Amino acid sequence: MMRRALQLGLVVLAIAVIAWWLQRPATDVAEPEDPTLAELVRVLAGDSEGWMRADKIRRFDFPRDHGPHPDFKTEWWYFTGNLEADNGLRFGYQLTFFRIGLKPGKVEDASAWRTHQIYMAHFALTDVQGRRFHYFERFARAAQGLAGARAEPFAVWLEGWRVSGGDDGFLPLQLHAEQDDVAVALTLDSSKPLVLQGEQGLSRKSAAPGNASYYYSLTRMPSRGEIRIGEKTYQVAGNSWLDREWSTSALGADQVGWDWFALQLSSGRELMYYRLRNKNGGADPHSAGALIDPQGHVTRLDNDDVRMEVLGHWISPDTGIRYPLHWRLTLPDYDIDLEIRPRLSQQELNVSVRYWEGAVAVVGQADGKEIGGSGYLELTGYE
Repeated sequence: MMRRALQLGLVVLAIAVIAWWLQRPATDVAEPEDPTLAELVRVLAGDSEGWMRADKIRRFDFPRDHGPHPDFKTEWWYFTGNLEADNGLRFGYQLTFFRIGLKPGKVEDASAWRTHQIYMAHFALTDVQGRRFHYFERFARAAQGLAGARAEPFAVWLEGWRVSGGDDGFLPLQLHAEQDDVAVALTLDSSKPLVLQGEQGLSRKSAAPGNASYYYSLTRMPSRGEIRIGEKTYQVAGNSWLDREWSTSALGADQVGWDWFALQLSSGRELMYYRLRNKNGGADPHSAGALIDPQGHVTRLDNDDVRMEVLGHWISPDTGIRYPLHWRLTLPDYDIDLEIRPRLSQQELNVSVRYWEGAVAVVGQADGKEIGGSGYLELTGYE
């Protein structure tokens, strides 16, 4: 995700316009600016007065914590996955929901349209063999059932895009998104326990108190269902990944973005790692991750545990942004050496928040044996 040369004041104005636009009467028209995802997180987290902050280790409470946390300013439900059709065709998908708090506290106005919460959602589908990347964006206020989230039974939705829980209130999950001639309908379960990222779920992003999120993941979710592109429907199966975070502040003043990897290896391991990048181009010491073994045991990774090397770049023909898409990740202490390539270079989401996120393929070695894998890569702050 490359960073664009926008002054902070313009970004603040853009977010204010988006917020006003979502509250406007139907006859009003406005065109919001287009900040990057890193800028959006920074600006929305800028004023923390009245909001709770992720400043200490807490006890997670499920299923309640699957639902919304309106006392915090931002949160997201992040679903990504790699799928394969019966005929061998490969696909990647992303369905993400962002809740954005406009004002702390409960709404006192009696109007059913008034709300302090707005939702943004992104839906993307990578057609690997077809060399096509489809992506869409929606906004809605959390009023009149247009968008929202709940814990029991679990659901998060924005208009017709939706993920909802099964008979036990959460798993299995039913995921559905459709726009234009593209649709995804999947059933997701989990073959591994839930992972609390960071320090028992507290993921620190900088040294400043409260610059952190509460963060958990389901790192291997067997997934089955169908994908429709145009008039063709494909029966697919594969694995998904869920990331859940909520916070009021996340990025430090010197941080410009991040490189985030979520990799599912053929050995049964998963690797999550995010490198937070500073203005000087170096990695912030709060960069971190986790290595999950086949039985679900978690090993925390710090900045010193992972060596990263960029092997190749791609320049977006739409935005001119130069993204590092070809990587080598080495974990010397764990005898892991991985090469990561995008399944399709053009997986840039040029929406109201611009970033690169897409399906990747993994090859390499672990414990002296060759391994492969699939995953997702997210890049922000390169503009």
